[in-house]
Amino acid sequence: MKNHLILGMFLLAGLLLPLPVTRAQGTIYLSNLGQASATSAAIGSDSWVALSFATGTNAAGYQLNSFQLAMTNATGTPSGFMVMLYSAVGSGEVSPGSSLGTLIGSTNPAARGTFAYTPANSLTLLPNKSYFFVLTSGTAIATGAYEWANTSAFPLTYHPSGGWQAPLGLARVDNYQSGNGSSWGIFTTYPEFAIGATAVPEPGVFALFSLGGVGLFCFRRRLSRDGIGA
Repeated sequence: MKNHLILGMFLLAGLLLPLPVTRAQGTIYLSNLGQASATSAAIGSDSWVALSFATGTNAAGYQLNSFQLAMTNATGTPSGFMVMLYSAVGSGEVSPGSSLGTLIGSTNPAARGTFAYTPANSLTLLPNKSYFFVLTSGTAIATGAYEWANTSAFPLTYHPSGGWQAPLGLARVDNYQSGNGSSWGIFTTYPEFAIGATAVPEPGVFALFSLGGVGLFCFRRRLSRDGIGA
């Protein structure tokens, strides 16, 4: 009887917990999509581009949902387009570090348009921290380049919310370019993009109650199996 009561309390606590948020939902924390395109940044195996951004103030961090970018028509015959999330390293987190994961989306965004990329696995972003989206491809720009649309609209408006920051003076770091993905130099460009994420809820009272219920339920089962108690 007592075991059934404890199990009922555990199930009730589970029902009272907030429902998990799917990765497809979320908030667009940064976006300048829709601004007029002026130029473009060439993306190739010898022309890596790293876009910096800083996350907001949610104490439990964020689940990355999507990264959207505006492309213009490619030149030549490029292939193997790739989008990765990188850590930020150095004093003040000022340059790209190492890859945290590859995003899934079109590997050949050769036509003008907006393309969306999503994490292959769950990616949690820490609060108040800098990261980079790094773009490259499988072909040198002499063969063909993907062209990431840039805007010249001023003032630059990324519509930030929740404490998020965009690059180029608004965030803590700048954008970078590399010829090999290892050594980086500052790249003054104004790429068109949008970042969507879901704020991770902080553990609540019901979650703690649920964990306590699990421990108590297991303890009572152990006592019952050993012939102790009713």
